[in-house]
Formats: sequence, C-alpha cells, structure tokens
Amino acid sequence: MQHDEQRVTAAIKGNKQALQYLLGLEKEKLYRIAYTYMRNEEDAVEVFQQTVLSAIESIHTLREPAYFSTWLTRICINQSITTLRKKNKLVVMDDIAEHLLAKNQPEDLDYKMDVVDALGKLPEKYKTVLLLRFYQDFSIKQIMEILDCPEGTVKTNIHRGLALLKKGLKGVYLDEGKRDFN
Repeated sequence: MQHDEQRVTAAIKGNKQALQYLLGLEKEKLYRIAYTYMRNEEDAVEVFQQTVLSAIESIHTLREPAYFSTWLTRICINQSITTLRKKNKLVVMDDIAEHLLAKNQPEDLDYKMDVVDALGKLPEKYKTVLLLRFYQDFSIKQIMEILDCPEGTVKTNIHRGLALLKKGLKGVYLDEGKRDFN
C-alpha cells in the first residue's frame, strides 16, 4: 500500500497523529499476517500489539518513507516468528485451508487439507515466502523488501519451498500426473 510520503515523513519526525493514521491504514493487513502465523486470535492480537509498539518505538529509524508498509510488514513477520519460537508452538493453518477451500470444489477437501498440513511442516524461510507469495499475493520485489534479501534468494526459497511441498505430498498422492504443484 502506497502512503502519503509527507505523512510518513511527519510520523518519522515525531508526529503521533500521522503515525496513528498510518497504523490505522495497515491494521487489517498486519492482523491477517499475524493470524496466519499464530493461528489463534489471542496470539495474533498480541503479535499485532507488539508490532505496533515496535513501530512506535522505532519509527525514527525508518530511512525511506516509501517503504513504510514494507517496514511494518517485516516487523510483523519477525515478531510472529519470534513469538512462535518463544512459545515453541506447532502452527495449524486453518485460515489457509479456508482460503483454499473457498476457491475449489468440495471433492478436493482432503487434498487441500493435505496441502495445508504439508505447508505447516515446512521450515520457516520456505513457509514465509510461500505464504507471502501465494497467500498474501505479494510480488517477488515486495517479498525482497519485506525480508530484506536478494531477488535470487527469494526465488530460490520459493522454488525449494514448492519442491519440499511437492515432496511432502508425494507420499500421500502417488498419482502425481493428476496434480500440478507448480
């Protein structure tokens, strides 16, 4: 989401109303990202609050106003991962399942649940890029900015994540010819 750079600049310089307004514009996206990781409302709200607190405390460190949304998203993802590590939780991705199920036929329910389960078992770096790319519909460039890594790394992690996802489903679906994982 592009924001008014003057308002972001004002927030960086300490204007609390400008920052409050900008955070209000981003709150739904941040909550969705937190919920995708945390899988329950209470933890998602906690991550969201920590994200807002971190943004308030460190807005002065934002160097480029055009990247405000990317900067906030990165804070939210990092906070989610940190919270998951602290709680040492296994994340079940029901929301992703609902998203997949909403677009497809009921006879594919088992398949979609298997995809969600396999996605949940991926290492964080692969799960993160796949969630950002295919669930949140971010472009490669946006993912590069959010994760602060080179384009090649993002593409490699997407490719490897998809390969691991395919491998995880291979044992469940022996008839690979009927499924297209790419």
